[in-house]
Amino acid sequence: MALSIEAARHAVLAEVQPLPTEEVPVRDALGRVLAEDVAAAGDVPAFANSAMDGFAVRAGAAGRTLRIVGESRAGAPAATAVGEGEAIRISTGAAMPEGADGVLQLERVTDDGDEITLDEDVKPGLNVRPAGDDLRAGDVVLPAGTRLGAAELGLAVACGRARVTCARVPRVAILATGDELVAAGEPLAPGQIHETNGLTVGALATQAGARLTRVAVVRDTEEETRAAIAAALEDADVVVLSGGVSVGPHDHVKPALDALGVREVFWRVALRPGRPTWFGTRGQTLVFGLPGNPVSAMVTFMLFARPAIAALQGASPEAPRVTARLAAPIPRHPDRDECVRVMLRNGVATPTGPQGSHQLRSMLRADGLAIVTSGSGDAEAGTEVEVELLA
Repeated sequence: MALSIEAARHAVLAEVQPLPTEEVPVRDALGRVLAEDVAAAGDVPAFANSAMDGFAVRAGAAGRTLRIVGESRAGAPAATAVGEGEAIRISTGAAMPEGADGVLQLERVTDDGDEITLDEDVKPGLNVRPAGDDLRAGDVVLPAGTRLGAAELGLAVACGRARVTCARVPRVAILATGDELVAAGEPLAPGQIHETNGLTVGALATQAGARLTRVAVVRDTEEETRAAIAAALEDADVVVLSGGVSVGPHDHVKPALDALGVREVFWRVALRPGRPTWFGTRGQTLVFGLPGNPVSAMVTFMLFARPAIAALQGASPEAPRVTARLAAPIPRHPDRDECVRVMLRNGVATPTGPQGSHQLRSMLRADGLAIVTSGSGDAEAGTEVEVELLA
């Protein structure tokens, strides 16, 4: 019996064991997933500083004439305090001098060289960034499970870190099966097609934070299929196969997996496209048998393999979902939920075009997969559906 999408995803995640951790220099940690909390070692900024180029002064009324007694520059604080009738020239980001509690910007003073006249009132805190305005000492800024992007890397350094502990990068092998497959750019003989699944699924795996150990085409023979899978199992955390998972005379994947000791967890999902999806394990290695049609391979990878790759790294496997209204009627399949590739605009989900599992163009401009539940008749325009976002 075919599993529902959610049951199949739950079965996959139940087999995931998080990967070991390792220390990584922050400069090399882009895209990695934290395996520890990162807390601020101290206040950021560590000192009160100016938000403007201007003059640090004591709060008070406009019209005062003040003597300039020094300068505070970024990295070079003023050596003197500010007293009554005094001002210190200050740069943006420079430390506030003792005795000053406000900054009046250059455009709001009359500068006479050795003296300035304030053209506006100065209230306490004017143009001052207090210590800890961004981060407070001890605050957990980046919790474990965070995927590190540009801002996260900057925050880790601001917290005082040069190295962070991350999950090891998952190793993924991708094998595309089929005698009809030809490398990109090669001329096609009758009955042949250019192989795209290794590229598209490999790109999805890389975007999910994995490292590709191999991407190969496997011909439809029992010997080559078994040898290729055996080699992939030796050095991968995740093995992804496309094609050959059905029961035809030239489908050698399932017998090869069985012979190599890969335990079947499920075969077939109540899903269109992607019904013949297969999943199993050998030890801690996860093995996915995806359909060969290019859209089916991408959709099933995103629904099942991508969450597993996230979970291996300690990241949340949950893909973001939104609710949207269908822009057009969609015929329901009697016993399978359908993942319709849609564009999202103002809460409306519009199909990207023809939805055949062989029509890779349907993935272009797709923001998500609208899940049209099984049943009779059509899901009418305006029907609310859940959309699993692709990004």
